[in-house]
Amino acid sequence: MKGFSIPMSRRDFFKLAGLTTAGVMLSNSGEEKKVSAAESRLNFDDKDIPTLLSADVCVCGGGSAGTAAAISAAKNGAKVVLIERGITLGGLQTLGCVFPMMPTKIKGSDTPYILEVNENYGKYGENPLIFREMSAVAKEDDDTDGLANYRPELLSEIYDEMCEENGVEILYNCTVIGAKTSGGKITDAIIHTVEGIFSISAKIFIDATGDAVLSRVAGLRVAKGSEKTGRNQPMSFRFEMGGIDVNQVYNFFTKKLNDDWCKTKPPAFEFVRWKKTDEVFRKGVTSGEVTEDDILYIQAFNVPGKPNTMSMNCPELPPLGYTSTDAISYSKAVTFGRKMIRRLARFFIKNIPGFKKAYISREASILGVRESWRVHGKYFLTEEDYFGKKKFPDAVCRTAYPIDIHDVALDLYPKFKKGDFYEIPFRALVTNELENFAVVGRCASGNFEAQASFRIQPTCMSMGEAAGIAAAWSLKNNIELNNVEWDKIPASQRSYVSQG
Repeated sequence: MKGFSIPMSRRDFFKLAGLTTAGVMLSNSGEEKKVSAAESRLNFDDKDIPTLLSADVCVCGGGSAGTAAAISAAKNGAKVVLIERGITLGGLQTLGCVFPMMPTKIKGSDTPYILEVNENYGKYGENPLIFREMSAVAKEDDDTDGLANYRPELLSEIYDEMCEENGVEILYNCTVIGAKTSGGKITDAIIHTVEGIFSISAKIFIDATGDAVLSRVAGLRVAKGSEKTGRNQPMSFRFEMGGIDVNQVYNFFTKKLNDDWCKTKPPAFEFVRWKKTDEVFRKGVTSGEVTEDDILYIQAFNVPGKPNTMSMNCPELPPLGYTSTDAISYSKAVTFGRKMIRRLARFFIKNIPGFKKAYISREASILGVRESWRVHGKYFLTEEDYFGKKKFPDAVCRTAYPIDIHDVALDLYPKFKKGDFYEIPFRALVTNELENFAVVGRCASGNFEAQASFRIQPTCMSMGEAAGIAAAWSLKNNIELNNVEWDKIPASQRSYVSQG
């Protein structure tokens, strides 16, 4: 095998508050030392890298999109290897504590894979409608109804079962570090495992890493952050608290504070910081218990199947201080975010009725990244497709989720009227440069504004499902994946048929 290299060049990362040099200052026995970004390249030329596994399809990333892609490809007859850097499938759904998930807000968006996951979830005696479209009882302007509530531990178990049933080979604790390309195709993904460095050879590769890792090491064109500001969307660091008297919390917000943000009641109760609850959190800033950054975004939900537990959709990390696309900044964000979590937990326990006996019961094992890198595919989605409610013959899914950018005023991007939606084309999942490659999930082809709409988990799942089906179809019909015409696949074999 020919060698490849991993770039280790200096990054032009955001300077954090108080950081005045490009290096990071560390204290060691009273001495200050600089740790500078590396300027060399690590080469693997002439190294013998053994092949660990060979497959028809190699899916890199076991999050919501990647798991869907792997299971769907295997269900359609392909031999599949699924690479996951953690030890749990589901990505942000499970590892990131990002639940409940946002709904697509349009009926007809639940593709067969989502329906199957719902059905499998329901077999355990819990609510089977975990990934659902906009609820029939939801109001047109109500964002709080129709949320997809689920227990993450059960969801990861279901994903394991579905992979096993369909013969997906999972490689846990495995990171993509390189790729070998030849003749416009990826031939091997280079991975790092507990055993060392190996290659995975396959006929088709699907990038579901969320950060376009495989795409970048394969040399594809990518973009990151806003085209206007250069900033990525802010990250979150989510956690759970147990030992909560949820009914007491509910009564405090709804009766004492007269909060009418969420019409639901336990076990689907939600509280947020907004005009009717702001005073509670502002007092914490005045007393010094929490900071302005800590209360920038406050939101919490019940977790079905976990009594006396609430999932905290906070804290949100300051967008001007940290970025998802810089290794040093990301790591510092973890430390900063963990301090925010501790302050918020202590504040809740001291100041919010129902939290007196509460404690941190779980902390996310990955940061909640909304956006990092995006691939430039055959079709590049923009906000014009959103505003134009664009339909495509080769559409793989539909959504009406708004352009949700946490770094700007949301009223800059109006929401759809009831019944309106746009579609995601298959061409946004493939590229001109690589024939046997697809990209799914939040790093699919689109600009910053479009990605802020299609990044939600149900849409990512449907993208992954379509890519898996198309991968198996391309192998069966001897067609390169980037030349597959989704609308030419028989409708009975597609996960979604365009409504255009």
